[in-house]
Amino acid sequence: MPSAVVTSKGQITIPVEIRKALKIKPGTRIVFYEASPDNFAFIAKTGSIRDLEGIIPKLDRVVTVEEMDQAIADHLAALDARTKSDAAPRAENDEAA
Repeated sequence: MPSAVVTSKGQITIPVEIRKALKIKPGTRIVFYEASPDNFAFIAKTGSIRDLEGIIPKLDRVVTVEEMDQAIADHLAALDARTKSDAAPRAENDEAA
């Protein structure tokens, strides 16, 4: 397991295998967080919002608001149908056993 030694100035050198795995380069911001009492972990903040460019494919056509509304309605109807019981509805004046 990789390890590091704290210097007199409170600094450590992150082992090379950890830097490679987390894609840590000079200037990368490291964020520490408390995972549990007396136990901390860190995350390398390597990404930029600009890295997200192009991850969503462009559609070959423009979708209208009406088409979006219909897709939402269809999806909600499908969700509603999955949650309904097959049992026959009880009459209001039926008493529970």
